Amino acid sequence: MNPSQLQEISARLESKSSRDRMIALASLRDIPAVEAVPLIKKVLDDENLQIRSMAVFALGIKQTPECYPILVKLLETDPDYGIRADAAGALGYLEDNRAFEPLVRAFYEDTDWLVRFSAAVALGNLKDGRAYEVLVRALDTKEVVLQQAAIAALGEIKAVEAVDTILRFAQSEDWLVRQRLAEALGYLPSPKTIPALKFLEKDAHPQVCEAAKISLQRLEETAIE
Repeated sequence: MNPSQLQEISARLESKSSRDRMIALASLRDIPAVEAVPLIKKVLDDENLQIRSMAVFALGIKQTPECYPILVKLLETDPDYGIRADAAGALGYLEDNRAFEPLVRAFYEDTDWLVRFSAAVALGNLKDGRAYEVLVRALDTKEVVLQQAAIAALGEIKAVEAVDTILRFAQSEDWLVRQRLAEALGYLPSPKTIPALKFLEKDAHPQVCEAAKISLQRLEETAIE
C-alpha cells in the first residue's frame, strides 16, 4: 500500500467517529504487519471497547516482535476482563512459547472465567506439552466452559496420556463437552480412543455424532500415513 493510503487510514483512526475508526481498523486486514502494527497501536486505548477488542485481536494476527510484550502487558494489567481475555486469545494466535507462563498465571490467578477460558484455549494453540498439568487440573473445575476449553486444548497438544482422564466426560450432560471430547480424541490415538469414538458416534446430539465420525476418519488416515 502506498504512503498516501496509509496516511489516510492513520487519519481515520484519529476520527471522532467511532464508525470511521472501526472501518479504518478493519481496512488494515490486507496491510503487511510491519506497516499495520503502528496503526493498530493508535487505538489500543480507544474509548470504544469494541474497537479496543478488534485492535487487540489484530495484534495476534499481524505479528511483529513488539506484539508479544504489548499483549502480555494487556493480559496482566488491563482493568477490563474482556480485553484481558482478548489478549490471552491473541497470544495463542502468536504461537510464541514465551506466552506459556503468562497464560498459566492468567489461568490460575485471574478472577474472571472468560479470561481463564481464553487462557486455556490459548495454551492449546501454543501446542506446548508443558500445559498438560494445568489443563488436567482445569477438568476438575465446576465451570463447564473451562472443561470444554481444557478438553479441546489437551487434544491440541496431543496429550495421549490424558485419554483415560477425559473419557469420563463421554456422558457429560453438556453436549458441547461431548463434542469437544469427540474432536480431541481425533488427535489422541490409544487403545481406548476408537471404542470411545464409536460410542460418541451414536450420541443423541447430531454435532457430537459428526465430530466423532470426523475424528474416526482422521485417525484412520493418520494410521495409513
